[in-house]
Amino acid sequence: MTGPVPRTRGEELLLARISAAAGRAHLGRRLATYPVTAYRPRTGPFRAVRRLPGLVRPGRPAGRPNARLDLYEHGLTVAVKGRIHIVRYATTSVFRHRARPRRAPLAGPTAPAGTAVPCAAAPAVVHTLTDVERKRLVLYGGPVDGDPEDGGPADGGARAWERELERAVVRAQLPGALAALDRGERVVFGDVWMTRERVGSGAGCGTPWAQVQGIGGKDGFLVLTGVSGRQYRLGPVMPRIPNVFLFRTLAEHCRREGAD
Repeated sequence: MTGPVPRTRGEELLLARISAAAGRAHLGRRLATYPVTAYRPRTGPFRAVRRLPGLVRPGRPAGRPNARLDLYEHGLTVAVKGRIHIVRYATTSVFRHRARPRRAPLAGPTAPAGTAVPCAAAPAVVHTLTDVERKRLVLYGGPVDGDPEDGGPADGGARAWERELERAVVRAQLPGALAALDRGERVVFGDVWMTRERVGSGAGCGTPWAQVQGIGGKDGFLVLTGVSGRQYRLGPVMPRIPNVFLFRTLAEHCRREGAD
């Protein structure tokens, strides 16, 4: 029976640097570690996502991991290209995108009978986060079953870090958002906003929660369904709404109170 593979000197030094950075940021106890594909975009969060297909090879759900992701109680660290980036759950903004990798070339007309035709890699969820320096950091997630912009689930246990990231952000930011609503303040998610009484987008007057039957996703947009059954889009496309999963949690809470 063989034991665990010992760490190399480089791995030991990297772990020491990560632990020191997490300690200085008071992130708490380390919970899990994952290999990921990550990079710091030089452009805006939505234009940067166009680079992602170049990281993907045909037949693979994501590019070869080039970074180490460590999840902690109060945040996470990403070690990539010699740098350690720190994200705090209580202050980060997470934008979710859907990236389609390049399609693999099809077999030519002269290929022998029975030649396998490579398939395009599955679409993947991309998370663009803001770190403690308020800079963007892109994490390439895994393939999706359905459309993540419409609330489709991520694929299997390999996507554990994606689910935990969203749960942790909700745990950290939901109490403050509820307290702001109790004080009569407007809580804003990009162009979308809500108060205890209404939900809306832009400069509109919004819709009273008592008239909202539900808020879901459709064709990449948030869609509000009224008690009459009428539907209309709420704000811009969901990839442009920060922490949209927190918005939906908060909206359901307000909708239930409005119905009561």
